[in-house]
Amino acid sequence: MQQVLMYSRFERLWHWSQGLLIIALLITGFEIHGTYLWLGFESAVNIHIIAAWALIGIWVFGVFWHMVTGEWKQYIPSSSNKLIAMLKYYGIDIFVGGGHPHHKTRKEKLNPMQRLAYLSLHVGMLPFAVLSGLLYFFYPYWSSIGLSDLSLLFVALVHTAMAFALLAFLIVHLYLALTTSEEPLGYLKAMILGRENE
Repeated sequence: MQQVLMYSRFERLWHWSQGLLIIALLITGFEIHGTYLWLGFESAVNIHIIAAWALIGIWVFGVFWHMVTGEWKQYIPSSSNKLIAMLKYYGIDIFVGGGHPHHKTRKEKLNPMQRLAYLSLHVGMLPFAVLSGLLYFFYPYWSSIGLSDLSLLFVALVHTAMAFALLAFLIVHLYLALTTSEEPLGYLKAMILGRENE
C-alpha cells in the first residue's frame, strides 16, 4: 500500500465548507423554530440566509467542478451484490474482524453505500432543502409568479423534514468517519491532508 493524494484541495475545501454551512444552517434553523434561544431570532434569521446563499453558491460550483473533472462518476451506484457485501460488512463483519469488501483507489474512492448516501445527499436532500428554502424566502412574491395555491405549511414541513434528514446524515457520516478506519481517525486525517492508502 502507498499513500496517494485521494482528495484534491478543492474536494477538501468543498467538503468542509458544506459541512460547516450545513451545521450553521441547522443551528440557526432550529433557533428560528424556537427550539432554543442562543443568537436571538433576528440574528439567527440573518445568519441562516447568508449561510443558505453561501451553500447554494458552493453547491453550484461543486456541481460544475464534478462535471468538468469527471468526478461525478464517483457517485454512480454499484451493483446490488457489492451493496449487499457492504451492508454485511457494516452490519456484521466490521465487529468480528471480517475484511473490507471495497478496495479504495483514486479512481473509485467511494464504496457502494457511500455512493448511494452521497448521491441521495446531492440529488435528494440538498436540492429539496434548497428549493423549499427558496420558496420560503420568496413567499411574498408567490402570487405574482402564480404560486398562490401552494401551501406555506407544506413548504415549511418539507424544509424541516430535510433539516432532520441532513442532521441524521451528518450524525451517521461523523460516526462512520471517526470509527470505521483501520487507523485511528484515518478518514478524518485523509479529509484534512488529502492523502490515504491505496
